[in-house]
Amino acid sequence: MKPAKNHHNQTRILKPKPEPEFKRPITEIIWVSLVSTCIKFLLIPAYHSTDFEVHRNWLAITHSLPLSQWYSDETSPWTLDYPPFFAHFEHFLSFFASFVDPIMVHIHHGLDYKSKPTILFQRISVIITDFVLVFGIYRLTRNLGCKERVLIWVLVIFSPGLMIVDHLHFQYNGFLLGILLISLSALEEGKDLLGGFVFAVLLCFKHLFAVAAPVYFVYLLRHYCRGGFIRGFGRLVIMGSAVVAVFAAAYGPFLYHGQIQQVFHRMFPFGRGLCHAYWAPNFWVFYIILDKVLAFLLVRMGFNVQAPTASFTGGLVGDSSPFAVLPRVTPFITFSIVLLAIAPCLVKAWRNPQPRMITRWIAYAYTCGFMFGWHVHEKASLHFVIPLAIIALKSVEDANHYFYLSIVSCYSLFPLLFEVQEYPIKFLLLLSHATLTWIGFSSYFTTTNRKTAETEQTRYDKTRFIVGSFGKLYLLGLLAVEIYGQFVHPILFAERLPFLPLMMISIYCAFGMMYSWIWQLRQIIKLH
Repeated sequence: MKPAKNHHNQTRILKPKPEPEFKRPITEIIWVSLVSTCIKFLLIPAYHSTDFEVHRNWLAITHSLPLSQWYSDETSPWTLDYPPFFAHFEHFLSFFASFVDPIMVHIHHGLDYKSKPTILFQRISVIITDFVLVFGIYRLTRNLGCKERVLIWVLVIFSPGLMIVDHLHFQYNGFLLGILLISLSALEEGKDLLGGFVFAVLLCFKHLFAVAAPVYFVYLLRHYCRGGFIRGFGRLVIMGSAVVAVFAAAYGPFLYHGQIQQVFHRMFPFGRGLCHAYWAPNFWVFYIILDKVLAFLLVRMGFNVQAPTASFTGGLVGDSSPFAVLPRVTPFITFSIVLLAIAPCLVKAWRNPQPRMITRWIAYAYTCGFMFGWHVHEKASLHFVIPLAIIALKSVEDANHYFYLSIVSCYSLFPLLFEVQEYPIKFLLLLSHATLTWIGFSSYFTTTNRKTAETEQTRYDKTRFIVGSFGKLYLLGLLAVEIYGQFVHPILFAERLPFLPLMMISIYCAFGMMYSWIWQLRQIIKLH
């Protein structure tokens, strides 16, 4: 006879279900990056700029010539002007390029060489090295919630600015920004030695990232080298030794060959002038326009004013082109203004070095370099737009700021793609980014704030992502500028004043960039 079952004492143990595989951060980011990679492959046949030939020539220089001649070769006008680690990176790529198409890496026969294997190899090299960016963003967001980290991944990995500059125009910004994000992730985790070491490596890949060096120095001095004089001095020696070792590995061989002066001459060509051929939307746009307006008015009033050789139609403001009325700007002046602009950030880092603030401080430093630096390229806006995407979900104010800034930054890159067949691509990239960002921010801030604010309507209104009237008006202004450049200007002026639409884009976007700089400065001062 079987014993009766005790239904009252019988308990059913419910085991928690294991987390599905697709919810693991590493699995999620692989899927996101694969989708992005597919889009990048579709862009391979599209337009590429002269930067494509620049990097092909660097492959040829590092493959065909000994190290002692890398920075002195002038076979092509596109001479090597990046730091040594990037030269070694090109040398590494040239090993594989020689198997794909040997002419590609020939110092003479390869000039302006654009075979299909060459295009395919260089495009794929950018796509593959973008996984450094994927790893960097993964490290920064792996401890965040699922919705938050996925949204940040989309903002960074699908950045329309990176798509335009790297996978159409052609550069390796994703790779370099990935190294920056790895450094920032180490600092946010409290691994200061690793963060400083990686940043030193980054500077030996591209020296333009040195704008943030003062912030790194002050932060690491106060956060890593603390704990009393003995311990602090010991850590300072350790950090200094790591940085010196990196720079010795990069520049030591060129010092040995007596090429160090030539290396620095190539890296810092101050004779190029204050502005790039296409004026980056920064403070100096207003300075140049003011000078030209004052010169025009003074001439009309009868004053004898020397007209500068640079013009609206040429788009160049070279070192040999003095301003007509306003004082001439020198590299030292721009350096001083950048350092002065960064000063509030340095004070904050000195008084209260907090790992959670470092990404915001670094982004602000790169914004200052963009706004007030010497010979700034429009592409340099990526140096702060990408880090700001990391903190875009910190508050609804950060989200609003990033939404406007990312659109302005992307639109300012439109002149890089001037051929008709690429117009739908850049337009769709910007439109899809704006749409996805608006939907993502609206959903995120509604779901994260509704529970705490649904009984307080005023507070709830403040925590929703809303595009305000001023923002809408400014974005409509971008549309008006684009309509003028594409349709109205050709009707009014035909082939005359070709630089006028570009100038309008620079000036209008400069207002947006100036607003971003002021907003970030206020946040730096306000936040503790």
